[in-house]
Amino acid sequence: MKKLLAMSAVAALTLSANVFAQEGEAVYNKACQVCHSMGVAGAPKAHDAAAWEPKMAKGMEALVASVKSGLNAMPPGGMCTDCTDEDYQKAIEFMSK
Repeated sequence: MKKLLAMSAVAALTLSANVFAQEGEAVYNKACQVCHSMGVAGAPKAHDAAAWEPKMAKGMEALVASVKSGLNAMPPGGMCTDCTDEDYQKAIEFMSK
């Protein structure tokens, strides 16, 4: 019984790491595209490198902090309620290229 419980715990931890890791495109599609596809309220358009260049110059840490706290019309966390800092970073990297 203890062995089964231990194996179940290891499996759950392994699965949870994979479940919560989101790809940049997936985060964009579920939470960012509404505004970043058309540049709503001044949001830099996805895949417009020139629009992202001054933002990227601030550094990734500053950009993630902006997403988490909200910026201009973007609410805190953007539109992603289950994103980690890594998820935000991947989405920014996806959009900025």
